[in-house]
Amino acid sequence: MAPKRPTGAGAFPKAVESPAPTPPDPADLYAALDLGTNSCRMLIAQPKGSGFHVVDSFSKSVQLGSGLEKTGRLSRSSMARTVQALRICQQKLKRNKVSRMRLVTTEACRRAKNSREFIRQVQRETGMKIEVIQPEEEARLAVISCAPLVSTRTEQLLVVDIGGGSTELVWIDISSVPHRDRPRAIMRLHAGFHPPESPFPAAKVVDWISVPLGVATLRDQFSDVEDDAARFALMSWFFEENLADFAPYKDEQVREGFQIVGTSGTVTTVAASHLGLKRYDRTKVDGLRMTSDQIDRVIRRYLELGPQGRRRDPRIGEDRQALIMSGSAILQALLRCWPTDRLSVADRGLREGLLYAQMSADGVLEDGPF
Repeated sequence: MAPKRPTGAGAFPKAVESPAPTPPDPADLYAALDLGTNSCRMLIAQPKGSGFHVVDSFSKSVQLGSGLEKTGRLSRSSMARTVQALRICQQKLKRNKVSRMRLVTTEACRRAKNSREFIRQVQRETGMKIEVIQPEEEARLAVISCAPLVSTRTEQLLVVDIGGGSTELVWIDISSVPHRDRPRAIMRLHAGFHPPESPFPAAKVVDWISVPLGVATLRDQFSDVEDDAARFALMSWFFEENLADFAPYKDEQVREGFQIVGTSGTVTTVAASHLGLKRYDRTKVDGLRMTSDQIDRVIRRYLELGPQGRRRDPRIGEDRQALIMSGSAILQALLRCWPTDRLSVADRGLREGLLYAQMSADGVLEDGPF
């Protein structure tokens, strides 16, 4: 399937997470649900200054897209797992009396022939209205959520969001923006990848692409290859082939002034492995910078461990051992195309963006320093 560049609507994230110090007022609560190809995740949060703090959350691997590559349809078992998870989300929404919410789904439901049937089933059984968003909006959410991690020294920025069913890449030129205003210029992309004229220095989106290969869909493409190392090499090569139409693909980048920001479970897992964390700690992972050599060492270690060793690794586990290799294959392909010593790890994304968009639209966020 060829990469897609559809026209789409927008949305716009930046978020701050911290424990709620006092019981929240239900009138102030917002919710965001991200139903992906592999996971169902939700945040319930309350506005706080120019960001928000999280009141409640939910995350579960539901594998909604399991078997989608072969059949083009969501299976009965995957839909049943997902509805069960969504019932828990609905209970959390009801318990917290949340009335402001945005509940979205991405690549699996964009591609499945029976997605409308599934969405009707969800509404019938849980009362939740799930909305299918398009790739441009998904990409824009990833970009804006990563803005705080953009270095003031960065001139060329590549934001990569490795999902379960697709991978979004956005290349942004901020070389004409004054150094101290570069992260803020990324935030202004909430108006779209090609916003109207503005008196402020603008970030220029050189190109963006949505590749219909994520950790689950890429894994499924090569599920018949038994050798672990061979499967990994084929996945990485195949993903790189799908980048051929991405405009900056062949451009050689000087390492100085070039930054990749990666947002995904793959990138955060690789970071946790690099740090040797026994328990995942978001404060140590979010914003961490890794060199390509450090990432290569982690990936080589994953290959040395093999499937059984990865299952026993506490940073990977039973559910993610196969997915981490397809995600690592994507990451390796990106670093092969654009070598960099400045890959920043982002533990943030679609849910944070959805929350920020709702709060911003309601005017409940305070203006403050970025």
